[in-house]
Amino acid sequence: MVDVYVEVIRKGVIMPFYANPYDAGMDVCAAEDTIIRPGETVIIPTGLKFAIPEGYEIQVRPRSGISFRTPLRLSNSPGTIDAGYRDELGILMTNTSPENSEKDGEYHTLDSKGNKKGTYLIRKGERVAQLVLAQVPRMNLVKVDSVLNIGTNRGGGFGSTGV
Repeated sequence: MVDVYVEVIRKGVIMPFYANPYDAGMDVCAAEDTIIRPGETVIIPTGLKFAIPEGYEIQVRPRSGISFRTPLRLSNSPGTIDAGYRDELGILMTNTSPENSEKDGEYHTLDSKGNKKGTYLIRKGERVAQLVLAQVPRMNLVKVDSVLNIGTNRGGGFGSTGV
């Protein structure tokens, strides 16, 4: 177990939590209602700041239920929160819907069934991503004339092993 310090900076914020005892990721919730229109990328505030120990990162990963049931995607997945970052954690989310068919003020929610296209309303307190603590070893780059004879070359380039 590694101590990660968290500061709550907004009222009514839900602390990240493990939904099940052996889950790898903690669910993190939205700190305020956020509307995401088709083609739009927004930052969903969490109301949380972290102090992560050196040698670690927090990875921000999608929740599979959101990815399966909605056109909402984490824009930089997995996102990295570095040990030196001390500002509020925001979740970058994109609505990949091609167009908006709703009238102004009509929204789908995370409870909507059927992977509906259009504008989405993320409600305060809804689980929007998961956080995974990962150890990050440092690299020491060693400049060489050629890497071909170091280790084993599997051969082939991008896509060489097929689909």
